[in-house]
Amino acid sequence: MNPAAVVTRTTAPVATVDAKPTPPHPGGVLPVGADGKTLNTDFETGDLRDWTATGDVAKGQPTKGPINQARKFGEGKVANHIGEFWFGGYEKFEDKPTGTLSSAAFKVTQPWAAFLLGGGSLPGTRVELVAKEDGKVVFTARGRNSETMSPVVVDLAAQQGKEIFIRLVDEETGGWGHVNFDDFKLYKDKPAFAAVAASAPAAKANPLPTDDVKFAGLTAAEVVKAATLPAGFKLHVFAAEPDVKQPIAFCLDDRGRLWVIENYTYPQRQPEGQGTDRILVFEDTDGDHKFNKRTVFMEKLNLASAIEYGFGGVFVGAAPWLLHIPVKETAAGPQPAGEPVKLLEGFAWQDTHEMLNTFRWGPDGWLYGCHGVFTHSHVKPVGAPDTERQFINAGVWRYQPVKKRFEVFAEGTSNPWGLDFNEYGQAFIEACVIPHLFHMIQGGRYQRQGGQHYAPTVAEAKRVAPDYFAQDFAKPGKQPINPFIYDDLKTIADHRHYLGATPHSGNARSDSAGGGHAHAGLMCYLGGSWPKEYHGKLFMGNIHGQRLNVDVPERKGSGYVGKHAPDFLNFNDKWSQTLDQRYDQDGNVFIIDWYDKQQCHNQRDPAIHDRSNGRIYKIVYGDKKATQVDLAKATFPQLINYVAKDQEWLRRHAKRILQERGVDAEFRKVLVARMAEVAKTPPEPWKVVVHGKEDSLEVNPKHVTRNTLNFLWLLHVSGGLTANADLSGKLLSSYDEDVRAWTIQLLCEDHKPGAAALAEFARLAKEDPSPLVRLYLASACQRLTVAERTPIVEALLAHAEDATDHNLPLMYWYATEPIVAANPAKGALLLAKAKIPLLREYITRRLTAK
Repeated sequence: MNPAAVVTRTTAPVATVDAKPTPPHPGGVLPVGADGKTLNTDFETGDLRDWTATGDVAKGQPTKGPINQARKFGEGKVANHIGEFWFGGYEKFEDKPTGTLSSAAFKVTQPWAAFLLGGGSLPGTRVELVAKEDGKVVFTARGRNSETMSPVVVDLAAQQGKEIFIRLVDEETGGWGHVNFDDFKLYKDKPAFAAVAASAPAAKANPLPTDDVKFAGLTAAEVVKAATLPAGFKLHVFAAEPDVKQPIAFCLDDRGRLWVIENYTYPQRQPEGQGTDRILVFEDTDGDHKFNKRTVFMEKLNLASAIEYGFGGVFVGAAPWLLHIPVKETAAGPQPAGEPVKLLEGFAWQDTHEMLNTFRWGPDGWLYGCHGVFTHSHVKPVGAPDTERQFINAGVWRYQPVKKRFEVFAEGTSNPWGLDFNEYGQAFIEACVIPHLFHMIQGGRYQRQGGQHYAPTVAEAKRVAPDYFAQDFAKPGKQPINPFIYDDLKTIADHRHYLGATPHSGNARSDSAGGGHAHAGLMCYLGGSWPKEYHGKLFMGNIHGQRLNVDVPERKGSGYVGKHAPDFLNFNDKWSQTLDQRYDQDGNVFIIDWYDKQQCHNQRDPAIHDRSNGRIYKIVYGDKKATQVDLAKATFPQLINYVAKDQEWLRRHAKRILQERGVDAEFRKVLVARMAEVAKTPPEPWKVVVHGKEDSLEVNPKHVTRNTLNFLWLLHVSGGLTANADLSGKLLSSYDEDVRAWTIQLLCEDHKPGAAALAEFARLAKEDPSPLVRLYLASACQRLTVAERTPIVEALLAHAEDATDHNLPLMYWYATEPIVAANPAKGALLLAKAKIPLLREYITRRLTAK
């Protein structure tokens, strides 16, 4: 299983199209059918003669004339059709119709063909050319989320003299779930359009050489010998088939044990009660980096795709639910302490390699996860009314286990299947097809592989798409589309991991660039034991490249630039497909490998995947044995000291356990006082007296920001921040930009920062020299009312120096748009005062929008 790559059910060339105006091209002829008459492949008969439909996709077609500017999303749209009639998939019934439309077969009498194509880029919206003889798809093209049709040129030399037919396919009902098509003709010579959007070259025209991968189908023991690693590192087989198969997700508990989901159900969810997935627990009791105890924890799960440990059990993603399974310890190993508890409902599985995935505890005490673009979920707490549903079909979401709240943290990207945080609490994800690396900012809207930007909150959905909540969520079809986003945040990477003109054309041809476009699993290494050169770097699994890529996030402006670093690990085995990697209590790294000859997702044929294998490897630096730990038995002072350790594994587990138990009241009081002092100047090592005993928290100038943030996050989850306005005010005036920024976010978690904090936000928006702080203010504004945010936004828009920042202009716009919509007069005032050109343009555009 590959959560990053997409296959269109054929190995035929796949093309995408750009939205550029195209003049009619002379010289083309309509194909001729078996009766010797020209076929209606340009729709100029005004009907669908010579075409056969399935489903309701042909209802009301063809479309006559230009796009109706008064229809939904019609303003400014141009179809670029030729003649009077064309196939407009959205024009009659929006994205609802599905089915196919196939032309009569015809003989290929010329070596070239061309047609106009627009509409969605989703795998389920495409145009195919199909061989009549055997039904093989010889060419496939998809749009690029534009109503404007552009030319697609096809080399049909290999099909000349044979019979083919055209098939329009629409399997999508969500955003951009339609096809626009017109004017299919054959050409003697290759047509030279003013702007050719996509071209299918001859089969041998790819100038890139095929990657030379040494091996395929090795045993796990053979892989260890074949793999290449930097000096000083060793790859161990922690577990392999038959002890583990189909590992799709894993986590580590407070004893360093691995909890692994085996997913046998993929790629098709089974009827209720017939799931075949299970959770295994692996333990290394003698420290030799190989398991010697294996426990079957739970069976009969259905399409389970993610797992994380905490709060007395394991959180499991198994669409349509987020589950929590309580755990009890027995002599035989951990066992369920009760039935799975359903926490969230509404996660969908239209595309079973783009579901909820990659659970990670965030620094703020929330459980974070990813979600793919071609699965359309409508999520709410179990039992809550439908008016609390929040839509997500691409992005990062989070769940607060104490308050039992669900939120979309950031919207967009493609099919992220990897998420982690750096030591400053900044989130990063990997992606596929589109550029591969993104810095995820709360409230950010990001470049999408397909579909349209949606409202990520209930309040925004009610404002821009109130009919969303009126639908029957048993059979949902509407999405809360927000047409006023205008532009989105792009990748932070200054490079790519594939070669060639398109992501898929680089598959198996991108060894020198990093292996390919498809990624799974992202780890920010903070293990504390590997050489310092790896600290803070981002490790990503590369599906087609059978390796771990490494990027270096370097601070720039309000965010980061992702720099390319040498690949860390190459398995040199074509079947290797790692899905996730995590460091343990010693700072060494586990990797799960799905391991399959089939690299791309194929939802129609479950038998295509090899169910017999799977591996868990461990990368170890040096020769040290694994340390035995059990943080569940740690005392309160021990846990407090773990929060300040160099090993992030200890910090994260200790903070979560303290969140579960509650922070000692005496310690919280002492820590609040000490934090207020720390906010002023960098401190000497901390000495805090708790219960008459002095415990060093090992906070020194070298790690002061990291440790201050960790104790700030700990105070927050224990209620010690929002309950102390005096401390909050001092932290907002801290000398440290990260402390100021995070204090802003934490105070706005419940959308009620208070009057004093709001006043301070307005001051910071005007005076703070840090672009990072201004970024957090822009994010926070999206959690405030229009009245509360207005003075803050007004101050932010006056920062002309932010005009070229990677994030700030668009984050300012996302905070500004609701003000303009609610109060055009205030919008006009903001327009007059804004010193960022993009903001002036977008405010003007919004003021004049219907």
